[in-house]
Amino acid sequence: MTSRHGQAASAAPTARPSSDERVADLVQAGRMRVGLFPPQYVRDAATGALAGVWVDIVRALGERVGVEVVVVENPTPAAVVAALDAARCDIASLGYDPTRAARVGGFSPPFMRVDYTLMLPAGSPIGRIAEADRPGMRIAAVRDHASTLALGRLLRHAAPVTVDTAAEAFELLRGGRVDAWASVRPALLEYAGRWSGARVLDDDYGANQPALVVAKGQAARLAYISEFVEYAKASGLVQQAIARADRAGYALAA
Repeated sequence: MTSRHGQAASAAPTARPSSDERVADLVQAGRMRVGLFPPQYVRDAATGALAGVWVDIVRALGERVGVEVVVVENPTPAAVVAALDAARCDIASLGYDPTRAARVGGFSPPFMRVDYTLMLPAGSPIGRIAEADRPGMRIAAVRDHASTLALGRLLRHAAPVTVDTAAEAFELLRGGRVDAWASVRPALLEYAGRWSGARVLDDDYGANQPALVVAKGQAARLAYISEFVEYAKASGLVQQAIARADRAGYALAA
């Protein structure tokens, strides 16, 4: 099942729908709409199918509930929050940040850890995160991403230069209009592979703690989802999804 707002992440489930009252509305609807944004998913160039750790996790949640999963694609984290508010999705995923806590109905425990770090051009003298926070330093960052929110709390001297997408941030760095790019390690490593001499720092300035989130007023749904996340970590389900993704920089959350 698909719509102009999303793409099915799995075929209709064969498992018996859950009888848990906390997800009775999802069972009645027969589907669970999940708000995600890049780089939480990747699209297969040949088939158009969505894949990645987040897609695998929400697919497993859908199987547990016994409903179809439809990924509602959003361009930014802010758009995900808006989709939750407007009931265009039933759950979503965001990296936890204190500034987001009042905008959603709650966060599940995190299921993964993804470090924040910097990418630098060839010839840059910067060797550690602390060395980048100096007057005159310009650091590209994607607007509203958790890595950018954390960066804003860190910087005292360097100036963040915010853009809407990772591709724009990369072009700023490659064009010499900024001196570094701050983001999650997997994304930086992927882009660094496209530019000879670019390097990603070994240290970090924190980490994204991806979680599943619900809209305000959905405490029961959040409790069910939180139990699922703990099960997914303990059972090896999350670690298996990380292994399938085969991207450096992902780690199981504690």
